Amino acid sequence: MMSADAHTAVPRTRADARAAIVRSSSGRALLAPVVVGLYLAVTPHGPHRPMMLGIAAAMAAFALVTWWAAPWIARSRTRVAVQASALVVNIVGGCALTLFEGGISSPLGALLPGSVIFYAIMMPPRMFAVAAALAAVAYWTAALLGDPAPAGYAVVYTLGMGGLSYICLRHAAALATLRRRLAEVSRVDPLTRSLNRRGFDEQLESAVEQARRTGVPVTLILTDLDKFKLINDTWGHQAGDDVLAATARTMSGALRDTDLVGRLGGDEFGALLTGTGPDDAPAIVERLRTALENGAPASLGYASCPAEATTVEELRRLADARAYADKTARTGRAPAERHVTQAREQAAAPTLARVTRDERRRRSIADMGRLCAADSSVAVVYAALFATGSPHRLTIGVVCALGVLYGVAVVAGAGWLSRSAYVRPLMAFNAVLLFALAIVVPILDGGVDSTTGVGMLAPMPLIALGARLRVAMPWLILDAAAYLLLAATVGHTDPAYAIMHLVGFGLVTAACAVQGSASAERRRRLTDLSQTDALTGLLNRRGVEDRISGRLGGGEQTGLVLFDLDGFKTLNDTAGHAAGDELLRWVASTLTGQAPAGSIVGRLGGDEFVALIPGAGVRAVAEGLRAALAARTAASVGVAALPDDGHTFAELYAHADAQLYAEKRRRGAAQRVAGVTVA
Repeated sequence: MMSADAHTAVPRTRADARAAIVRSSSGRALLAPVVVGLYLAVTPHGPHRPMMLGIAAAMAAFALVTWWAAPWIARSRTRVAVQASALVVNIVGGCALTLFEGGISSPLGALLPGSVIFYAIMMPPRMFAVAAALAAVAYWTAALLGDPAPAGYAVVYTLGMGGLSYICLRHAAALATLRRRLAEVSRVDPLTRSLNRRGFDEQLESAVEQARRTGVPVTLILTDLDKFKLINDTWGHQAGDDVLAATARTMSGALRDTDLVGRLGGDEFGALLTGTGPDDAPAIVERLRTALENGAPASLGYASCPAEATTVEELRRLADARAYADKTARTGRAPAERHVTQAREQAAAPTLARVTRDERRRRSIADMGRLCAADSSVAVVYAALFATGSPHRLTIGVVCALGVLYGVAVVAGAGWLSRSAYVRPLMAFNAVLLFALAIVVPILDGGVDSTTGVGMLAPMPLIALGARLRVAMPWLILDAAAYLLLAATVGHTDPAYAIMHLVGFGLVTAACAVQGSASAERRRRLTDLSQTDALTGLLNRRGVEDRISGRLGGGEQTGLVLFDLDGFKTLNDTAGHAAGDELLRWVASTLTGQAPAGSIVGRLGGDEFVALIPGAGVRAVAEGLRAALAARTAASVGVAALPDDGHTFAELYAHADAQLYAEKRRRGAAQRVAGVTVA
């Protein structure tokens, strides 16, 4: 019953994804009967051993069968019923084992509470609510029918594990949300807020596959703006960016809500029309052309699958050929000045959500504060209602009340803590206080088998879920060692009780660690994708702004260089976009290979590249890079130096952009003079 987000690899089909979910769930369901089997093996003389062994064997057999039959279950209409049956088997089996061993305060008393934490990191919220309710009923059945437990034991376990499970559920849901946001950002063009090349290609491949399988047509429209280079050359790159954003809005407004629009690179856009075949496509193309004529005129070509092409490559080739034929058959014109002005007036700053490291830290810090406040609140309830005979009742109440206040303060200050330059020592100090609180209360209450003893183990799953393994491992080892030390020195704890509770929480913690590590790895991959240009492998506009802005904050001497390829539009129009793409990849490779060590190189879009060059002499380096590019293409260059020409990326970019177009104008004037002289 694991959500699809829990997997590091994306299965190729929905059935594969479901099979992976079933197998993951079955593997985790196998852990409890295996651990119980080992416990029964080392305690063979206890009561009800044959019956308990049979229950554990039945639970293990059910888990193994569902694991083996996962591919069939994934394709079956009974999939939900089978998974629900597995849930019931685990919960009823856990309840029966707990009862036969003596109740909730027995060594197996943590089976059901531990399973709830498993469910919290495995299941979506609605399914978790059902599973948690069933587990609570089973736990209280064992509490009422089993041997008497210490005063308040069932209440403290229910509240404590319920609070921990809820926090783990929130944390897992937050991680899933972060992954979804990162996945969205990695497929969206930051300038136009339409799909980027990666996102559009993924949708195109999926649509073509579905069209071949079902026969429902899909049409690809390619759009290439006319004389777009003149906008950049006349009004600058910012004006060109505003026109591109306006073009994406115009295309989206002219098409259906179900159609997709993407920016494929430079001034090339694509549209994907599901349910549209070759008979309907020409009318839609003309409607789109009319809409664009009022802003940025364009050449358009289309192709439909499966009637005209059956692969993505064939579809692209045909649409590109028709776009080129359209370009040669008509006289293109650049947007009028009033249209450029209108696009600039309507321009809005990109509002794409960004996922920052501070945000992830804030969530982890806040969750630890919530856990401290929740556990301390439960202990306050215990001291007030159940610890009537304890000589340390008042001390427990006061210490835990302070723990509540501290936890609330951590939650309230999580934002500040995550941004602080001293975040690591502050988090370490926070962990020490939480650790001390978790130890003091069980000591005052009589040992780890007391009602509040579970508080020592409660932080372990959340630490493993929210922290990097190398950071979490020392704290987990320290917590486990302290738990065993208290079990041996404080009170009269049954060794089997301490070991089984530690093993149970250890397995849950290991599952959380795997989940947390997998989530962190997916976040890293998605972050890289969201900042990488799909064509060249360089940083894209979003990545350039983030990386360069971070470098500029260090105050080091550095310079920003802009490169704009001359004649690139002509190459695309005459040799095709494939030739243009190949040249862009070569430029990217040349710049990264020739730039000094420590440089940041990126592609801002189209044929515009940027490099942040460390150290002095940036103008000489820029000329050297221009000379390297001259082997295949001429390039205009603009340079801005820190701090003379600005302090922020926006300031340096504006200065370099102005220099670049001043150079273009000088070269254009020189060429015109040369032409007159020759004449």
